[in-house]
Amino acid sequence: MALRIRLPLHGEVIEKLRAGDQVRFNGIIYAARDAAHKRLVETLDRGEKLPFEIEGQTIYYMGPSPARPGKVIGSAGPTTSGRMDAYAPRLMAVGLKGMIGKGARSPEVKDAIRQYKAVYFAAIGGAGALIAKSIKKAEIIAYDDLGVEALRRLEVEDFPATVVNDIYGGDLYEEGKGKWVVSDA
Repeated sequence: MALRIRLPLHGEVIEKLRAGDQVRFNGIIYAARDAAHKRLVETLDRGEKLPFEIEGQTIYYMGPSPARPGKVIGSAGPTTSGRMDAYAPRLMAVGLKGMIGKGARSPEVKDAIRQYKAVYFAAIGGAGALIAKSIKKAEIIAYDDLGVEALRRLEVEDFPATVVNDIYGGDLYEEGKGKWVVSDA
C-alpha cells in the first residue's frame, strides 16, 4: 500500500521513508530539467531570490510534451536524474527536500541527501501518459524561454513514485542489484 504524502515535505515524513516505499503525492511539485537547474543555481550564486520558495519543496525532473486540447499537460514522464547531479547538492543546501526522476544518483548527491535530510524518488520511465493523469494544474512560473525545460508549478493528486534514496543511506537500486544479480560462483 502506498503512503499518501501531502506536500511540501517535512522532517517527520522524511524520517519515515525508506528505500523501496511506494508513495502518492498530493499538493504542489515543481518541474525542472538541467537548463532550469543551471539558472536556479546561478540565481543563488548571485545572491538573488529564487522564483519559488524552495524550503520543503519537491522538484520533478520532467519536460512535458505539449498538452492536447482540453488537457492540462501532455505526456509527463521523468528524465534522467544524473543530468541534475551537478546542481542538486546546492539546491538541497537551501532547502530542497524531494527530487523525482529516473536512474541512479552520484555519490555526491547521495551524500547530500543524507546531510540535508532529503529524499530521491523514482517515477516510472515510459509511463508519462499515465503520470500526466495525476497532474491537475500546470503553469510556467519562470524561464519560459526554455520551452519544455521551463520551470513549472504542478498541482498533483495521487502522483505515483517510489523512494530510491533515503536519509539513512538506503539505495533501492543497489539493494535490487544485490538481490537479483547472479554471482559468478
